[in-house]
Formats: sequence, structure tokens, C-alpha cells
Amino acid sequence: MRCIRKKMSLVYTASYRYRRALQTMAAGLFLIYMALVLYQAVYGYGSDGADQDRPAGVAAAGGNLQDFQSLGAMILGGGGGGGVGGAGAFEPSAGRGASGAVISKRDNSVVPSGLRDADASDNEVDSRSGSLVRRNGPRPELGPTADPPNRIPVPPAVTGTPKPPTTELDDLLISVKTTKSYHDTRLEMIIKTWYQLGKEQTWFFTDTDDPHYQKLTNNHMVNTNCSQGHFRKALCCKMGKEFEFFLDSAKKWWCHFDDDNYVNIPRLVRMLDDYSPTQDWYLGKPSISSPLEIFLDNTKTSTEVNKKVTFWFATGGAGFCVSRALALRMMPVAASGKFVAIGDKIRFPDDVTMGFLIEHILKVPLTVIDAFHSHLEPMEFIRPETFHDQVSFSYARMRDEWNVVKVDGFDLKTDPKRIYSLHCYLYPFFSICPKSIRRR
Repeated sequence: MRCIRKKMSLVYTASYRYRRALQTMAAGLFLIYMALVLYQAVYGYGSDGADQDRPAGVAAAGGNLQDFQSLGAMILGGGGGGGVGGAGAFEPSAGRGASGAVISKRDNSVVPSGLRDADASDNEVDSRSGSLVRRNGPRPELGPTADPPNRIPVPPAVTGTPKPPTTELDDLLISVKTTKSYHDTRLEMIIKTWYQLGKEQTWFFTDTDDPHYQKLTNNHMVNTNCSQGHFRKALCCKMGKEFEFFLDSAKKWWCHFDDDNYVNIPRLVRMLDDYSPTQDWYLGKPSISSPLEIFLDNTKTSTEVNKKVTFWFATGGAGFCVSRALALRMMPVAASGKFVAIGDKIRFPDDVTMGFLIEHILKVPLTVIDAFHSHLEPMEFIRPETFHDQVSFSYARMRDEWNVVKVDGFDLKTDPKRIYSLHCYLYPFFSICPKSIRRR
């Protein structure tokens, strides 16, 4: 009996040692398998026949992955069942799924050079929405060494250009050119109406000291010390002072208007929001149907003798706007009194001089904005339902009639220029507006 027990103990010990040896070998092979898979994932070696690019000893790894998968599965599930019999119950599909997941991750992270170039040239980014837009075009042919077509490449990284910062009211400097004789008529009307929508952004450039209106405007009256009157020298002098005042500010936009303009400030801000102050913009509206043609001064010192110049200009009576970027380009040729010198050279008033400087000298074209209006066009043709879309309005006495907008509101005796009525039509909740208008 003891002999039988001793023999059984020896058999059991040999079997146990044999099983432990097999498990140790399997564990070693599994470690080798994992090292190969990690090496493949890092360096991107596939089993698609590109053996010439693989280092020695790795060439056969891709073709024998299924064998290693079986061994790995035996380690993961082969403790019970006794010895080699545990490996016989192994289903090879389980290991194949795990390995396939690793290979899929590697394939999706490596984009073939042919596909990468094609995606880079066939994809664009919508600048408004930031989304990827595919352009129409043929895809390049895949070479013999490219990845198989069943592999889906990852789209290239796309970064959209951010929209320029939104223009706000505080980004504007609005300059209004006036003169002493119009303080009590035109200036008073502006201060009661549209000036209230942009008190901190609006400045009045005049030719005298006026403590009364200096107080009403919270010290926003600038005495330019230019001559009084409506002639070329005085007009160019004031325009040059407005331009230099803007250069000394930190504002992004300079918008010039005359004292016979009504400015719809909220609409002006929305309009400027469509343009970038970091680019060259000259925004306004011409009052003539064709470009202006002038001949430069025929002097001995002139380098452009008898040269005809053609350019557009934005009429100052409708208003115009200049971006900070353009103003900085204008500074070397227009600041420090040089604007007046240019006006003297071409012998034209301030708005024409501005167009000559920007369009002819700096080669920046005028961008026409139809929402600007001057008294040189019939105001009655602007329909009331479009008032909110307009940037500026004007008025003028022509012969025995007023060129004004047709709008209900105050009676003609109280408001012959229709500025108060226009303001109450656009913003009826102002205290100056009659209750009958505020109820509409």
C-alpha cells in the first residue's frame, strides 16, 4: 500500500512540475507577444507586406500574431482544466478581438502620406461657423505601398480663424464739424437728439470758445483755432484737427459728420461691426456719379506736372469712417498740418482732399455705404420703414422748400427740419417726444 502511495506521489509531482513548466513557458511567450504588439503600436509596422521596412527579428511578427493570441488566451483562462487540456478548450476568436482592437487604434492614428496630402488640399474651414467644408475635387490615386482602402484615415487637425473682436460703441470717435454761427441752431438740435445716444464718443470741432455748449457737452467742444467760415482753408484746417485728435486717442474707428447730419448711432455701430479696424477701410458715399478728375498744380517744384488724377471721395455732408489701420498709414503724409498742405496743392475742400489722400496717394479704394445720406440727395425718397437701416440723414433749405425726410411727428412750424420728428420716430421713448408719438 505504501508502495502504491509512493508511486502515485511521484506521478502527481511530475505532472505538477510539468504543468508549472508549461505555464512558465506560456507566460514568457505572452510577455514576448505583448512586447511585439506594443512595438507595433508605437512604430506602426503592419502585416501588409512592407517587410523591407521592418527591423530584423520583427518581420515575422505580424504574420504570426494569431499564434501568440492563442498563447495569451491560454494564460488568461488556463489555470483550471488541468495542464494541456485547458489550452484545447480555447476559442481563438476571443484573442483575435483583443488584438484587432489594438491594430485598429494604430491604423486610425497613422494617416498615409497620400491621404494626408489629399485631405489638406481638399478641406477648408468656414470662417463664420468654424466648420470643415470639403471642396470638390478628384481624390489622388493610392500607390502600391499605401494602406488598403478599408482603413479609414483620421481627418487632419483643423483650426478655424477666430472672428475679429466685436465693435462696440466705445470703439468709436465721432467728430462733428461746426462753426460759431451754428451753435444755437444746429448744435442745440444735435445735443437734444442723437448726441444723447453717444455722449462719450461724440466731439464737436468748432472755431471759438463757447462755455455754454462746453458745459452741455461735458467739455466735448474742441476749439481748433481755425478760421470761421465755410471756405477751403478753414474746412481743411478743422478736418486736419479731427484727424490728429483721433490719432491721439485709443479708438478703433473715426467717423466724421457735419452739423447738419442726424446720426443713427446704433446702426452706425452695427455697420462698423462688419469690418475690421485692423485693416484699411475708407467707408462712405460719394455725391457724384463718376470719379472726380483733377489736374495737379503746374509748378516748377511739382513732380507731377499736368498730370490728370482720377479718384472717388466720400462726401463729408453724408459722413464717412476711417479705420485705425488706415489712419496710421495716413499719419506720415497727413498729420502735423500736412493735410492742409495737400488741400492747398489740389485746391479742393476737406472731403475731396481726404479722398485724394486715401484713394490716390495710399491707393485704398472707397467702400460705398448706401446708408449714408447728405442734403445733396432728395431726403423725401427715403421710406420711413427703412429709417432704422440708415446711418445718417441730412437737411437743407433749397430755394423756397426744405429738403427733409417725410416723417410724421411735430408740426412743421416747430420742427421744419424734421430732425426732432425723425428722432422720435426711431426712439419714441425720449422725454422730448410727445406722448402721441410714444404710444405708437
